[in-house]
Amino acid sequence: MPRHQKRVTLEEVARIAGVSRATVSRVVNGVASVDESIRRTVEKAISTTGYLPNLAARSLVTRRADAVALVLPSEDRIVGDPFFTRIVRGVSGVLSPLGVHLVLMTTSADTGDQVVADLRQGRLDGVILVHTYRADPLPNRLVRGRQPVVLSARPADPIPITYVDVNQTAGGALAAEHLVARGCHRVATITGSLDRPPGHDRLAGFCSAMARLGQPGVICVEGDFTRQSGAAAMRRLITAHPEVDGVFIASDLMAEGALPVLREHGRRVPDDVAVVGFDDSSAALSCDPPLTTVRQPVEDMAAEMARQLLKQVDQIDTPIRSVIFEPSLVIRQSA
Repeated sequence: MPRHQKRVTLEEVARIAGVSRATVSRVVNGVASVDESIRRTVEKAISTTGYLPNLAARSLVTRRADAVALVLPSEDRIVGDPFFTRIVRGVSGVLSPLGVHLVLMTTSADTGDQVVADLRQGRLDGVILVHTYRADPLPNRLVRGRQPVVLSARPADPIPITYVDVNQTAGGALAAEHLVARGCHRVATITGSLDRPPGHDRLAGFCSAMARLGQPGVICVEGDFTRQSGAAAMRRLITAHPEVDGVFIASDLMAEGALPVLREHGRRVPDDVAVVGFDDSSAALSCDPPLTTVRQPVEDMAAEMARQLLKQVDQIDTPIRSVIFEPSLVIRQSA
């Protein structure tokens, strides 16, 4: 901060937010009992004024590291995927105004040991886990160790852990309803990884809705949420089932890989094959034509993950919660 610039005080933040100084202090220190609407108002005032907490003084009081780990999938999975950029943006939007550092980590063989050691030794206050796989032992290790942790989706197996998710099955149903309403009769889906709850749940919601709408027996080809897998899956699908006239692709990134394959095979989108994606990410707008897609509010979900984690950091026996956001359909030119 330049010498001539006066440091913003708690009192100024309180005036902008229309609350007491004590309330601002409770928000800055991550106290869980603050009403959510008031917390958001104070966070906005902090961001507007540029207030910077005195981290050294606060750490003496709270005995915290003021650091949170965000554990993402392996580096080869996150590069080029806008979903993870949106997660980082949403989490940072809550933590940065409070002076809490975000430590980015990617999954590897020793990530779990490192995370547990950093928590025990006071270098981290808590962890947000994004897209773990069914056999991942880390969520259970953190739960057993009574460490502050939030998961970015429904856990694959029932464990007492707080998580934030979109209603995945409802999202799959929205895609089915739209394709059927367009008059598609030979419908298929390219799924995400079926060993992960988002892939499984989107497929379940889609197939259930298709059966309800009189079209059971949906053709399924599995991808893994990457652009390359979308292209490979579409190539297998259109070769084996050239009659397909509607496809639900379980992520925009996979759809971005799949659409050129349809063109290679002489299929026009949406005239010959209607395509619906999932996410409403920047990849949906990069598609040709722009992608009709199921929107999940990723930034809002990520911000909620951060808030839920801060509640646990403040009070470790905070009740376990599942916060579910509702999806919506964004209609563009592909369907």
